[in-house]
Amino acid sequence: MKSHRDVLDLILTSSDRQPSSHLPQVLNRLFDELAQAGVGSSIDETESMIWSVWTGHDDPAAVEGMGRALRMMSANSLEVAERVLDKLVQDFPDWAEAWNKRATLHFMMDRDEASTSDIAATLRLEPRHFGALSGFGQICLRRGDEAGALIAFEEALRVHPGLDGLREVIDDLSQKFGGAIN
Repeated sequence: MKSHRDVLDLILTSSDRQPSSHLPQVLNRLFDELAQAGVGSSIDETESMIWSVWTGHDDPAAVEGMGRALRMMSANSLEVAERVLDKLVQDFPDWAEAWNKRATLHFMMDRDEASTSDIAATLRLEPRHFGALSGFGQICLRRGDEAGALIAFEEALRVHPGLDGLREVIDDLSQKFGGAIN
């Protein structure tokens, strides 16, 4: 199990690490577009395409499992979703989004240590995963670690400049620390 500090280290070194070679190459182009996109529909479309690539998989069984897990999470059948996601990370350990969805599920179940561990797995595979970065920031806030939250949110915004909802949170946290941390 990865610790809170281990995830902070992954975030602080994310620009030095390459995404997993198992990730579709189209993500590189999409992240370049995301960095260049202005406010509005183009950034929303690019984000949507990134999520689509992340949740997709070459194996139809993996796609079906992910769909089932998402339906179970939406229906608040968290134990069923957990079994499905446990199987997905076991069968497809190089699939960053399986780890990220399980991290989200653990967060929903107030299992911050398990969520943090799955976020670490996600970020080792996909250091640009703005969802995992934002999720870790939420865990930090829940734990009272405002500095850690600021680091995570700043990195999420660096990767995805269209996350306007984070700007206000970052501004509020930055005032407490006299400016940006990362």
